[in-house]
Amino acid sequence: MSKKAIILLSGGLDSSTVLSIAQAKGYECYAMTINYQQRHNAELKAARNIANYFKVKDFKIVDLDLSWLTSSALTNKDIDIPEVSSKGIPVTYVPARNTIMMTLALAWAETINSQNIFIGVNAVDYSGYPDCRPEYIESFQNMANLATKAAVEGSKIKIHTPLINLTKADIIHEGIKNKVDFRMTVSCYQASENGFACGKCDSCRLRKEGFKVAEIKDPTEYRL
Repeated sequence: MSKKAIILLSGGLDSSTVLSIAQAKGYECYAMTINYQQRHNAELKAARNIANYFKVKDFKIVDLDLSWLTSSALTNKDIDIPEVSSKGIPVTYVPARNTIMMTLALAWAETINSQNIFIGVNAVDYSGYPDCRPEYIESFQNMANLATKAAVEGSKIKIHTPLINLTKADIIHEGIKNKVDFRMTVSCYQASENGFACGKCDSCRLRKEGFKVAEIKDPTEYRL
């Protein structure tokens, strides 16, 4: 019987690499994308294309309106996306986003009798989000194994974070090894409808620097 895994797939560089890693490890992959009314919704189309590219077992876009979380620039279009590096937790942080997403993934995992959830969090080249840290992942996994029927009956849940200690360049090399087509991915916080990147936001800067350090040509299409 195939090992089943839920992959949280945003359509970006990191989550696409995570999907490729899970598949390379022999998991039967079920990809989940959350449409939380984020301003960069070009990533939803990218996620669908990537799921099709890797021929996942099932793919879901879950609609969840978080636009009322008005403190984040990703859910409130009246807040400008920063185009210079900032200190501390940036305004692009969405309150509890990873907790919400992993909870939905956990529910699906229990539904299909999967013990594995993959997420592309990173604690090296990241933007300062508290829900990308190893101690957060460990705490969520502990909670998942207290809160679910499956775990109480002996089927423990494992949260896989294969990118957590990798640099962006390392992630790119891992993706290339697993045949990720990075042209299909969208990372920009303010990408245009057709997926063109701004080249200026935190996510774009990390991505551009990653390709530079990896010494691989950046395939990203940027707005002129």
